[in-house]
Amino acid sequence: MTDQQPVSCTQCGRVRDERGSAIDALAWMTERDRPGDAPRWLCPRCARAHVRDIEGKLPSEYW
Repeated sequence: MTDQQPVSCTQCGRVRDERGSAIDALAWMTERDRPGDAPRWLCPRCARAHVRDIEGKLPSEYW
């Protein structure tokens, strides 16, 4: 795990605290447009703000 990049939100740039609680870590969301694409991470705040866009499968460039 030490060789991996820290997880950061693609919308706001917030970095996930690796030493935080498990509940905080579970609140982060990841998505991919197509299989094989790099994952895009969203912090809990951005995931809540864009929940309708995510559920409607609206491409992220329209958020």
